[in-house]
Amino acid sequence: MENKKTVVLGMSGGVDSSVALYLLKEQGFDVVGVTLKFFKGQDIETAERVCQKYKVRHLTINAEKLFEEKIISYFLKEFEKGRTPSPCFFCNRDVKLELLLDVAKKEKAQYISTGHYARIKDGLLLQSKDETKDQTYFLAFLKKKHLAKLILPLGDYTKQEVYIIAKKEKIKVQEKPSQDLCFITNKVGEFLKKRLGEKEGKIIDTKGNILGEHKGVWFYTFGQRKGIKLAGGPFWVKGFDKNNLIVTKDEEELFSKKILISNLNFIVEKPKKPISLEVKIRYKQELGKAVLKVKDNRAGLVFKKPQRAPTPGQIAVFYKGKVCMGGGVIEKNYR
Repeated sequence: MENKKTVVLGMSGGVDSSVALYLLKEQGFDVVGVTLKFFKGQDIETAERVCQKYKVRHLTINAEKLFEEKIISYFLKEFEKGRTPSPCFFCNRDVKLELLLDVAKKEKAQYISTGHYARIKDGLLLQSKDETKDQTYFLAFLKKKHLAKLILPLGDYTKQEVYIIAKKEKIKVQEKPSQDLCFITNKVGEFLKKRLGEKEGKIIDTKGNILGEHKGVWFYTFGQRKGIKLAGGPFWVKGFDKNNLIVTKDEEELFSKKILISNLNFIVEKPKKPISLEVKIRYKQELGKAVLKVKDNRAGLVFKKPQRAPTPGQIAVFYKGKVCMGGGVIEKNYR
């Protein structure tokens, strides 16, 4: 009998990575389950229990220091600048998959794996079968070296099918659903207040008139309406000027036809001339048609229809059909 291939699987204890373990075993792989410990109070036991069920070794890697340095530090610095960070992109690329590759090297494993809903074919990143759960958006910053080793067993399944497998296999996982910011157990505002404190400033309109005061620009994001405690609203966050919060009563001012992008990452070959494609500027959003023009490591995106609140610090991800081409960080928006 041929030697089995070994795969190192990142496990959170949730239903997705747990069913991924089952599917990899069914496909004949030797699996090593790995939980990356990013913060205190993180559930490790559930992943251990699932590994025991399938007689799979489980390793815990303490990555708290790395996570603080690479992800939380970036998260806080972006908010201090009046930007809205996208930590999952950098965590997937620079922390999770890099650590899984390290473990794979030590274990002499041929592959790594996660419970993301996406597909990989011929070195390309493709949208998953379940379009409502597709997670290619969060994987758009991966490098070719990651895709060459990565197996995504959930790409050909819907979330409902995954739940059916979990029930059939009697896999007991965490009850609470996963959230975008795994390290924030309560509210983002409370986390920011604890880590950054408060810094009072003025709330002004687009003409510079003072309308009120705020307790820190990091408690707001471009396009936000809730939490602006001013009479005569509604008001929306239009932008930031040093420690001033700029608001508008005209929601149309939030729409942009063009955005500037930096820190580009292309999974496919970088376009040498302007190209028509589709773009997402946030995860839960329909694709918008646009023309991308790349120059060095920056690009301009011109949309066919104006997009609501393209937010500096967030990520624009490019698609051509089912193929996720890559993405970049939104720097500026223009009406």
